[in-house]
Amino acid sequence: MDVHHAPVPESAVATPDVPQRTLLLVDDEQNILAALRRLLRRDAYHILTATSGQEGLDLLAVHAVDVIVSDQRMPGMLGADFLRKARLLYPQTMRIMLSGYTELQAVTDAVNEGAIFKFLTKPWDDQQLRDHIAEAFRLKGIDDDNARLNEQLREANLALAVANDTMQALLRQQQHQISRDEVSLGIAREVLQFLPLPVLGLDEDGMIAFVNAAAAQLFERGAALLGSEAALALPQLFEPCAGAQRLIVIDGKAYAVALHAMGARSRSRGSLVTLCLAGAPP
Repeated sequence: MDVHHAPVPESAVATPDVPQRTLLLVDDEQNILAALRRLLRRDAYHILTATSGQEGLDLLAVHAVDVIVSDQRMPGMLGADFLRKARLLYPQTMRIMLSGYTELQAVTDAVNEGAIFKFLTKPWDDQQLRDHIAEAFRLKGIDDDNARLNEQLREANLALAVANDTMQALLRQQQHQISRDEVSLGIAREVLQFLPLPVLGLDEDGMIAFVNAAAAQLFERGAALLGSEAALALPQLFEPCAGAQRLIVIDGKAYAVALHAMGARSRSRGSLVTLCLAGAPP
């Protein structure tokens, strides 16, 4: 296979900011290829050349080509057939036909199928040809940018979906923990409620938040105590004294009063007040 590579100008070499622009010229006439190379070299393209449709397909298999300019009348494979195959195998390429023969039906079919971006006749106008090729590269650049943005969007959506799944898993775990805590709290409240020992629960602001059955019976207005400030509603329990435990007399019976701060082994806040008949085990 006789494949030609035009010398690559310095400015045609890809850099991190400017990707290499590759142009494939396909024509069975070497003088036409040489003329096209001379004309287009000034535009800093990386130019590949082939003398048949099959050679063009072989080059497309190993090079990332952006724009193709192909002749129509070539031995072995017509330009329209070559561009159809190029579109099928490499749909991201921009394809231009340049021919001295106006085979309208073949060209019309290829255009209607989307195989050809532009059709130009020989002899060509130099500036017009350069302009059409530049426009093809510009549109190819837009397509590449859109493809890159779509890929970035796809990756971002995937990352977002993973983050959302992780968040949902954490939320389910937290909800499960809350449910378990609520069950544990319910059990604890029920145990405290039926203890024969009078128990009062205070929140962190000293308000009465819980009164069990024994405490409600001991303090006749037990239900009314809820929401009251403990130091005002039951001052006898909070008179200053040394230590956390004291003795008080209620209805002629002595009770040992103990204050237990919450939170030492849990996230609870506030305190519990217990009352035991003097002499009975706390």
